[in-house]
Amino acid sequence: MREKPLHAALKRWYAEDGDLLEEPVDGFVIDLVRDDLLIEIQTRGFSAMKRKLTELLAGHAVRLVHPIAVERWIVRIDPTGAVISRRKSPKQGAAVDLFAELVSFPELVAHPGFSIEVLLTQEEEVRRFDGTRAWRRRGWVVEERRLLDVLDRLVVDSPAALASLLPDDVPPVFTTADLAATFRRHRRLAQQTAYCLRRVGAIGMVGKDGNTIVYSRLGDTTPASE
Repeated sequence: MREKPLHAALKRWYAEDGDLLEEPVDGFVIDLVRDDLLIEIQTRGFSAMKRKLTELLAGHAVRLVHPIAVERWIVRIDPTGAVISRRKSPKQGAAVDLFAELVSFPELVAHPGFSIEVLLTQEEEVRRFDGTRAWRRRGWVVEERRLLDVLDRLVVDSPAALASLLPDDVPPVFTTADLAATFRRHRRLAQQTAYCLRRVGAIGMVGKDGNTIVYSRLGDTTPASE
């Protein structure tokens, strides 16, 4: 399979002297092997990684590296590859966007051998016009993503570390509507966040407000009302 530019650039950026690249381990090809640590870079689509990670964790420490673009430039090119325009996207990613992917296997965060390293990046998204596809973007198809820089990095290696991704201004007792307002994101991401944190025991249900579930952070939970 042809490696995408973003994946290849992240692998080069992350690699250290002595790392083994594209190394076979237990029937899988691993992006980077660093001593006893297996490192997999996944730019999106965590669901495809579930079986691979689960099997590898039976005998190895595994780190999943995932980029989130906090700044993105949209580059449009014509059929010859010439740049037509380049503009900064108004959409800004944040660490909490990890939850949208993590819904595929939130329980792995509690595994002592598993960790996720989130890279907060600047990137370019290259789009090429194709009138037969991508009607939502008026025919502009995402051709590739390119790494410009890595601005920051953080490691999630426990339920507590996962819970620390919540902004400080999330109230001690909250609903998914509160999360969505704090994130300034759609309710869907808030629901995915609550699901992941509940599955690892980082938050608990403390009651209901009508049909809306009310949550509390780990350590502040009480039994839910009947």
